[in-house]
Amino acid sequence: MKKAILCVDDENIILESLKSQLKRHFGDEFILETATNANEALEIIEELNEEGISILIIVSDLLMPGIKGDEFLIKVHQSFPSIVKLMLSGQADLTSVENAKKNANLYACLNKPWKEDELFGVLDSALKD
Repeated sequence: MKKAILCVDDENIILESLKSQLKRHFGDEFILETATNANEALEIIEELNEEGISILIIVSDLLMPGIKGDEFLIKVHQSFPSIVKLMLSGQADLTSVENAKKNANLYACLNKPWKEDELFGVLDSALKD
């Protein structure tokens, strides 16, 4: 079965950076998808699911227009509880992070700008669990 990682952020430069770092770290091991908002991400999740592609990890921004990252991850968790959820945030909103931990089984939250080795450590750890 094909496996994917989905990155969600309203800033294209963040998505491009994440995608290139993930490609460098994982090579062709995973399909790498990106979305600029929660609604687009939900559409991608449905499409991949219909194609039989398993999403292993979602890396989501916290502050996005429309649906915030914690609300998005909770919505994903309700339908796909096995997906590992990781949040990136430039402004640590502890209430939102706690909400995602409690209601979406948030695996980790990294601050922007993140350190590449820290991101890889969290992802590698999540994939082993």
